[in-house]
Amino acid sequence: MKAAANLSHLWPELPFLDRFDAAAAAGFTGVEVLFPYDIPAKDTQRALMRGGLQMVLINAPPPNYTGGQRGFAAVAGGEARFAHDMRRAGRYAQELRVPMIHVMSGVAQGDGAKDTMISNLTAATMAAHEGLMLTLEPLCPQSQPDYFLNDYALAADIIASVGAPNLRLQFDSYHAQMIHGDAVAVFEKYRDLIVHVQIGDTPARGAPGTGDVDFPALFTAMRGAEYDGWVSGEYTPGHATKDTLHWMEML
Repeated sequence: MKAAANLSHLWPELPFLDRFDAAAAAGFTGVEVLFPYDIPAKDTQRALMRGGLQMVLINAPPPNYTGGQRGFAAVAGGEARFAHDMRRAGRYAQELRVPMIHVMSGVAQGDGAKDTMISNLTAATMAAHEGLMLTLEPLCPQSQPDYFLNDYALAADIIASVGAPNLRLQFDSYHAQMIHGDAVAVFEKYRDLIVHVQIGDTPARGAPGTGDVDFPALFTAMRGAEYDGWVSGEYTPGHATKDTLHWMEML
């Protein structure tokens, strides 16, 4: 397992590009950023190269600077916007050599939303450039009210319906615990689909060890599953980030 730092959450007191240096100094080799689109890719590239870091994940869709609605995957009637957003995210991923894009479902309800998401993801997986993995991550209602993809079983069903090798599951301990009550059990049930792991504790999305998630058991389960991907710290540090990184020693 390899430790990554989510720079949208960690070192919040630092300017964005300085967070890359802090991550490298802390011993990380990978980073992720939720929405890096406000920063020119060349500036981000230089920050990555300076610290010998790899950008492992970004989110889609990018912000809509016109003030209109985003083209989310499950929103009926937004198919053209979704395709446009995914092309832009794909270009950004290519520039930064990002291997994974987390595709967000957005706010929607019902079977129509599910059908729309399956159709959109089928097209997106076919259009994705070689080597790019698209991921789905269920988000809890406490964090994202009315978010369509709010259950791991639903995510697994959509992945099976699309049936593409470049669409897999993104596991987040915070969301898994908040949705289903046992992050370890969720990981064990869906481990064959999981290609990326993010960690945060419940109920306040704090650092590992500050809440209800059994992280020793979770890391044991990951080792038992021979998970060898990235484990990214995506939590609110609450104080100095460097004082919350003890979880790296458990990998």
